[in-house]
Amino acid sequence: MSSFNMLQNIIQKFSSKPNKVSLPYSVDMHSHLIPGIDDGVKEAQTSLEILTRLSQFGFKKAIITPHIMSHRFPNTKDNIEKGHEKLRELIVKNGINIETKVAAEYYYDEHFISLINKKDLMSFGENYVLFELSYTLKPFALEQSVAKLLDAGYKPILAHPERYQYYRTVEDYARLKEIGLDFQINAISTQNFYGKNVKKSVEKIIDNGMVDFIGSDIHSHKYVDAYNAFLSSKIAQTIGTKNQIKNDML
Repeated sequence: MSSFNMLQNIIQKFSSKPNKVSLPYSVDMHSHLIPGIDDGVKEAQTSLEILTRLSQFGFKKAIITPHIMSHRFPNTKDNIEKGHEKLRELIVKNGINIETKVAAEYYYDEHFISLINKKDLMSFGENYVLFELSYTLKPFALEQSVAKLLDAGYKPILAHPERYQYYRTVEDYARLKEIGLDFQINAISTQNFYGKNVKKSVEKIIDNGMVDFIGSDIHSHKYVDAYNAFLSSKIAQTIGTKNQIKNDML
């Protein structure tokens, strides 16, 4: 398919106007839009459709963060950057008005620890590093690993803290903050996307002013639909009253 035909298909599919809202930030972060390298988007056409929708919502930039998970998605800096370069070429060819940057969402495992020791992590903004934990098993030696990240000059961001089953109280989240972690919540957690327990947890984080970044965690169109619902919600318009959202610093 030519780039012209691809663009026409995208325009036709998303010709209806998205909800008109005043965005609380203009930089989307934490998405899985490089096709075919993790559990996110599988085809370039879908990536372009989703980026078109983000542009229509009013986003100016997207930080794309594929998984690096040694046991499941053993991606490397090289193949992620090559995938982003190919996607970027298609974005430009199809005239989609959004800037993209690439980093990674690291899984907290031995491989991640080894990359910290080598100071060989993909970062974004002012040397931020995004990482996630097991959803069910509490991490071992997290405080020491965060200290290593900080000593190496990185600024660690914990992805979607509301989704971990073993962290549910305000005291849990306060301890994570005390060791030096910034929090990135998933916007769609507020829309009951992951269930009522996650929704309750993200509300605690928001109400206690612990949000540093808001992420979309987009894997497919259904995530974008839920994201659009968040952007049109009262919580999106008021989240900045108790939280200092840093997305636009990226």
